[in-house]
Amino acid sequence: CRHPGKRGAMADYQQEISPAEKLKIASDFILHAPPGEFNEVFNDVRVLLSNDDLLKDGAAGAFEKYNQDQFTPATLEGVSDQVLVTAHGLQRDGSYLDPRSKQTFKFDHLRKEVSEIRPAAAGAHESLRGAFDAAVKQYAEDHYPNGVSSVYAIGDEIVICIEDHKFQPRNYWNGRWRSEWKVDAKTCDVKGVLRVNVHYYEDGNVQLQSKKDVLKKATAVDEGSVAKILRLIEDAESEYQSAISENYQAMSDTTFKALRRALPITRTKLDWTKILNYRVGKELSSRS
Repeated sequence: CRHPGKRGAMADYQQEISPAEKLKIASDFILHAPPGEFNEVFNDVRVLLSNDDLLKDGAAGAFEKYNQDQFTPATLEGVSDQVLVTAHGLQRDGSYLDPRSKQTFKFDHLRKEVSEIRPAAAGAHESLRGAFDAAVKQYAEDHYPNGVSSVYAIGDEIVICIEDHKFQPRNYWNGRWRSEWKVDAKTCDVKGVLRVNVHYYEDGNVQLQSKKDVLKKATAVDEGSVAKILRLIEDAESEYQSAISENYQAMSDTTFKALRRALPITRTKLDWTKILNYRVGKELSSRS
């Protein structure tokens, strides 16, 4: 018997997706690209969309948001320290601020290239910002193999951004650490958001995405209290990293083992190559 309702559903699947819907899907793919794999995702989306102009123009906002959210490091000519591309550094003209070198620059979010570097005036609370910047820079260098930091003074807040990553595509994994801290000079609140994202894709596709919100209280926010506040940050980040390591070690020892047998019921490993060869041979013999 026929089912008109099902036939109508099939017709819906055959409808052409509008360019706006295609862009939304493409943007979602871009925004969720694992760390270190932006180019691979972009190339795949490019093939799916089959319209370079539509992708580059329509998804430009997704490229920008991705780099800002990921705290993408950028290198300025003549400056030894990298700067992070963040929403906190975004200027009205679309350029970004490097508060350490006191320069602005344009950033190509697709090619990851820097241009139009110009001097920038020091902002308010520069003395306090500079004291935090020096301490955070040393902290990032001491605690992260390739740590990059940027420190901003925005209103009554000192905003600290730290990024580190390790990309190992040959070993099929990539990972990124991001931490953002806002130190309120009026309330003495120290608010942090810690994020870890790891992608492992050898013979599978496994991602770790972890986030933790932190709230600490400082006794004061001035140049004399910078070291104490950095100790609060260090303790919170170390505690979070230790908790993640302990949690996944426990899962490896218990949860993952409970999900499947270490060996089949026969107590011997399966020789998949042998089974495949047997299957191919059987198919060939049945055809002859």
